[in-house]
Amino acid sequence: MTDTKTLSDRIDALEIRLSFQDETIDTLNKTITAQWQQIDALTRQVAGLSERLQEAEASAPGATDEPPPHY
Repeated sequence: MTDTKTLSDRIDALEIRLSFQDETIDTLNKTITAQWQQIDALTRQVAGLSERLQEAEASAPGATDEPPPHY
């Protein structure tokens, strides 16, 4: 009876531990998924801003290396 009780207790402890691990893995998976979505959004935003900057630089009035008129 003692061996059966000990084995049953060990199995119960393992099942509880497995349950907590499954919950932790699920939480981590949700966190990582949310982070990747945010990273993707930020990457698209940076690409759009970079494109806008290049367009602004291309359409900016001619910046030359001439000294200002007061020289």
